[in-house]
Amino acid sequence: MLAARPEAVHVTELERRGQTIVELAMAPGELGRVIGRQGRTAAALRTLASVAGELEGRRVMVDFHDE
Repeated sequence: MLAARPEAVHVTELERRGQTIVELAMAPGELGRVIGRQGRTAAALRTLASVAGELEGRRVMVDFHDE
């Protein structure tokens, strides 16, 4: 489990300029935990989303925010 409070994580999908943007919003203080050491977890999530999007012919980007 990436977030200590998974019930506080909200996922929003947006379309901008032909690109799908997945926004992950979480409780204050959770952002660092989800991003991981040196951003490795965030990079892995972005890579997975990008590859999954490519399989469907879409460009996908993941953004992280705290509320």
